[in-house]
Amino acid sequence: MADTSDTESAPVDAEDPTPEEAPRPLLTLRDGLPDVVDTDEGLLAACEALAAAAGPIGIDAERASGYRYSNRAYLIQLRGATGGTWLVDPIPLTTLAPLQEALAGSEWILHAATQDLPCLREVGLTPTSSLFDTELAGRLLGYPRVGLATLVETVLGQRMRKEHSAADWSTRPLPTPWLEYAALDVEVLIELRDHMAEALREAGKEEWAAQEFTHLLDFEPAVRIDAWRRTSGVHRLRGRRALGAVRALWEARDAIARERDVTPGRILPDSAIVAAATAMPSGRRALLATDGFHGRGASRYAATWVEAIETVREMDESELPVKNLRSDGPPHPRTWIDRDPVADRRFKAAREAMANLGELHHVPVENLLSPEAVRRLMWKPPATREPAELVAAVRTQLSGYGARDWQLDVVAGALTGAILAGGD
Repeated sequence: MADTSDTESAPVDAEDPTPEEAPRPLLTLRDGLPDVVDTDEGLLAACEALAAAAGPIGIDAERASGYRYSNRAYLIQLRGATGGTWLVDPIPLTTLAPLQEALAGSEWILHAATQDLPCLREVGLTPTSSLFDTELAGRLLGYPRVGLATLVETVLGQRMRKEHSAADWSTRPLPTPWLEYAALDVEVLIELRDHMAEALREAGKEEWAAQEFTHLLDFEPAVRIDAWRRTSGVHRLRGRRALGAVRALWEARDAIARERDVTPGRILPDSAIVAAATAMPSGRRALLATDGFHGRGASRYAATWVEAIETVREMDESELPVKNLRSDGPPHPRTWIDRDPVADRRFKAAREAMANLGELHHVPVENLLSPEAVRRLMWKPPATREPAELVAAVRTQLSGYGARDWQLDVVAGALTGAILAGGD
């Protein structure tokens, strides 16, 4: 029923009341819950069925984020147009090579492919032909919310339960309700893909999606340099020695977490690292009296934390990290007005132009072009200001940043205009 709390209510005919919108039907498993494939012999049977299935294959993976250090897949769900759903436990299996062979040449359907591709590659599964990402398709189609459950409800008119999305999937045996949840994640991926593919064709965005999906085939997560700098609260610290303490404690924690395959925050929270870097306590007693140093991780590895702090205390200043790393990229745009007013005008014009393009094409700005590419272009644009030459040079520069052809077609003219609007 529409919300009328901010408007004057109209009189209601008692004999013809406005009916409330019926709840969407709950998505259920059409073929029942399959057994988990956890033997090499069972995997061969699954591979035979999947290899015989015609058309694309819906694929999903469950990780133990927030519980384990690794990003490994603890359950892999697959469903073809025929052959039903298969739940594969990769942990006890000798190899998934037969599954990779069975899927060769098939289109993979994933939701949020950048989340699942790395963990699937880790166990030897890689798309060899093509893929379709329903989340990315939703972004290109302008849906305001692109979670799987929301898309299934919006596009297919069915509700999904999502109560086990944050479960510890390294648990064995996996509870039946968790397995049902996992199987439902691939239950309608093929149907959802077909509806969204048709919507992309009708919107004239079929080629846009094709280029984006091809780009995803080579997706690799960015390598984080100096990942310790992402410690929550590190920005509040003053002085290089405090930063050195954060680095030393973070690296010690990371080594323990990797060895135990436990998420680092369960060993020691970021807040404790920052508190210790601020106080620089000497000895076990002072350390355990520091905010955040409680629980088994703090006391069990107290000697490790003390050693890390003492090592930093004795370091020469030249060995300590600096506050800000030098980068080949542009500075933060908030500093441009002082450092380069012309670049600042270009950037503001570009930001407005990108917002207008996003509204025009019903696509989030970040999907039209990465914000980093916009910043780099506006900070150091091509030298020419002859319009035709500038458009070509802008396309070349953006292509070097990884922009796809469809993105260049959409944004190159507008960003050229932003460069010219900034003046010299």
